[in-house]
Amino acid sequence: MTPVPPNPPHGTAPAGPPGDGTSPQAGRTAHGPAAEDATPAGPGSAGAGRGSRGTSYEKGRPWRAPEARRGNALHAGAWWLWALGLATAASRTTNPLLLGLIIGVAGYVVAARRTEAPWARSYGAFVRLGLFVIGLRLLFSALLGSPVPGAHTLLTLPELPLPAWAQGIRFGGRVTAEQLVFALYDGAKLATLLICVGAANALASPARLLKSLPAALYEAGVAVIVAMTFAPNMVADVARLRTARRLRGRPTGGVRAVLQIGLPVLEGALERSVAVAASMDARGYGRTAQVPPAVRHTTNALVLGGLLGLCAGTYALLAAEGAGYGLPLLGLGLVLALAGLRLGGRRSIRTRYRPDRWGARAWLVAGSGAAVAALLVHAGSVDPEGLRPGVVPLVAPGLPLWPAAAVLLGLLPAFVAPVPAPSPSPSSEEPSR
Repeated sequence: MTPVPPNPPHGTAPAGPPGDGTSPQAGRTAHGPAAEDATPAGPGSAGAGRGSRGTSYEKGRPWRAPEARRGNALHAGAWWLWALGLATAASRTTNPLLLGLIIGVAGYVVAARRTEAPWARSYGAFVRLGLFVIGLRLLFSALLGSPVPGAHTLLTLPELPLPAWAQGIRFGGRVTAEQLVFALYDGAKLATLLICVGAANALASPARLLKSLPAALYEAGVAVIVAMTFAPNMVADVARLRTARRLRGRPTGGVRAVLQIGLPVLEGALERSVAVAASMDARGYGRTAQVPPAVRHTTNALVLGGLLGLCAGTYALLAAEGAGYGLPLLGLGLVLALAGLRLGGRRSIRTRYRPDRWGARAWLVAGSGAAVAALLVHAGSVDPEGLRPGVVPLVAPGLPLWPAAAVLLGLLPAFVAPVPAPSPSPSSEEPSR
């Protein structure tokens, strides 16, 4: 008589016959997008075959970025350093082709790595703000004139005579193609700076960024983070109310609809403000430790001296005659400011729950932005005509090849940063038991 094997415990799958390469773990079903990536566990692999996306990425396809989880999420400061590197590169050029390439790089990374959170939808608002800045710059150039000489007159506006004390300023007059092109280049540079900041806002979680701030800047950081998250939450409330009105067959446009939507939006914003204030008070926000007056005065002197050094060093680097002492002043100011922030953190009593770690992927992301900035700064001294094309005479700008290749280094976060977890859909969720 063949012995009957005992029944397997509840919740496990029976093991297959010997030699088929299955195990009790292989009987589990992988749910969600990782179902097709799950690999059955071998005889000696403990914990394999669980169907998790991280396992398949780490073992099956190690060259791909893993899925973002709580433990391996990219540091928020890395996204800001990457975006500031792109913004620094944009500040060194007025070439519209390079500026468009920087915008394309930032947009591609945002599309590949942003999440579904409300603050991640702010990139479009910054793009629209950049377009508004370009239009405003063109309007001011047409109305107030420009010092750029031009020979191609497009139109002549009625000129308003101004008093003698406003010498050098005109309102109206001749509008040339050269001055409009110059204004377009200048406005595109400012728009690119705004879009780079918008990319950082869309990729870095404000709450996680707040945890990484120095203790001395925690109060100011809370105010900034609350202000930054107010607008995206309001936009999400407006979209939700408009969808609800559309489903009920009510109009979503017009003055009456705006008034009916605006009141619930303001009410929701007030409720969120009260909830945030209550949670901050419950967590002891605002309580500080007692520090000696000498430490407090030393902290103020260090921070003030550091800020003055940073301002003087930045001005010296931007000026043509201060390049010799710009970097030493900048470095000295940075050291003093960091020392003051470190010393000022003694008065802040707070703890960090699961602080974010700065790993190899964060170094790659931040390093790509720093590389783009450094290469564009170097290109400004090697090929200034390519980075700042002239408008007199009016010619089409060319694309400098190696600065364009340097900008493409900013695409690295789209391949090395952790992939955001997909939002769960109702069809993929298990029914509650």
